[in-house]
Amino acid sequence: MTLRWMSLALAFVACSAAQVIEFESGGLHYQTLTKNGVTVMWAKLPLHLREYNVIQVAVSNGSPVTWSIKPEDFSFQRQDGTVIAATPAREVVNDFMNRGGRGDVIKLVTAYEQGLYGMTRFRSTNGYEARRQAALAEVSSTRLKSAAAASAIVLVQTKLASGQSTDGAIFFVNSGKSLGPGKLLVRAAGELFAFESPE
Repeated sequence: MTLRWMSLALAFVACSAAQVIEFESGGLHYQTLTKNGVTVMWAKLPLHLREYNVIQVAVSNGSPVTWSIKPEDFSFQRQDGTVIAATPAREVVNDFMNRGGRGDVIKLVTAYEQGLYGMTRFRSTNGYEARRQAALAEVSSTRLKSAAAASAIVLVQTKLASGQSTDGAIFFVNSGKSLGPGKLLVRAAGELFAFESPE
């Protein structure tokens, strides 16, 4: 009986040992956490685009299991308990297709690339760079370019096999206002990742 309780206590300690690590890179404040072999890293982008707040995320699968990741896995819980769900990728792209302009493309690409290329601790295997090249190949319309930029940047549903990683932007509709203090919540790899966001 004692051995069983010791095993349970050790398992509890191992599970609670997951700790958020914070660091600065490319002028952004990142937080990262690993659970069940999957690492989630994120930073708020200094960008309010129309009604959206945008965060940059990167997910790396170091587990032996293939996991799916999608924008709907992300939400932001304010201090008052209200929750803002991330906007699905298709809705973001459709919005930029219908209302996007040249200024949106410039803001979005500039902010995202500054964060991505300043992120020295992460190398994506199937993220933004591959999607950007495909999306912007031969587009002439301003709205189409805006939608193409959004489709390259937004995190799309992806299956990550062991050793694979991806990156993308998560869009939260918040009337163009700052998300403020609260928690970024991510449901991935059968776990709940919770990050305190002071701003």
